[in-house]
Amino acid sequence: MEPRAEPILAIDGLVVGYGPIEVLHGVSLRLMPHELTAIVGANGAGKTTLMLAIARLLRVRRGTIRFAGQDVTNAPSQAVVRAGLALVPEGRRMLATMTVAENLAVALAGRGEPADAAVPMYERFPILAERRNVSAGSLSGGEQQMLAMARALVQRPKALLLDEPSMGLSPKLVATIFEIIAAERARGTAILLVEQNARAALAIADSAHVLERGRITLSGTGTELAGHNDVVAAYLGRRPASS
Repeated sequence: MEPRAEPILAIDGLVVGYGPIEVLHGVSLRLMPHELTAIVGANGAGKTTLMLAIARLLRVRRGTIRFAGQDVTNAPSQAVVRAGLALVPEGRRMLATMTVAENLAVALAGRGEPADAAVPMYERFPILAERRNVSAGSLSGGEQQMLAMARALVQRPKALLLDEPSMGLSPKLVATIFEIIAAERARGTAILLVEQNARAALAIADSAHVLERGRITLSGTGTELAGHNDVVAAYLGRRPASS
């Protein structure tokens, strides 16, 4: 019997908050190598807080975060990036006055790599190659999201945190972004996806969780949650047909 794979990311009993307000109340989850785990939930459920804590941009009050076998609960954000964990944040957070090429160069500099290491990203995102000398702030929403993803992927992460990648995009661009996400998962990158577009997220998820008011209330495969009556009623806008 082959040994069971260890999770690339293991979260146990995570408690995180802002000042006196506790937002996450003991969240635990696993992200397995080469798999995509989706987290769905309403605004204010704590999804972005969870992602920022995992990326070590928020202090953990209690609980543990392990990445690639190492305890990174109190590690600085730069350390987890070097270890192979990359975040594509909500709102994209471009260096707006810098060009596309300069944004990618900044990401590469953090790994000590030259700017020409961005060439593979231009091959994967041809629109960025066309607009490499354009300031990031003047890109369309879809182009900015592609740049945000390219900025993370150029670091060749073992695991990718995606926080609301479809936010504010047209249906056509949403489909494009999810094609990129599926392709990256096929390349072997583990992905933790936070997404309000529950239908699209669950359709490509290996596993999934519902986060409500800072607690995980349901877990299963993407298919299982897509057919769960409570998930359908709350997030998908229709009830599954009776068998």
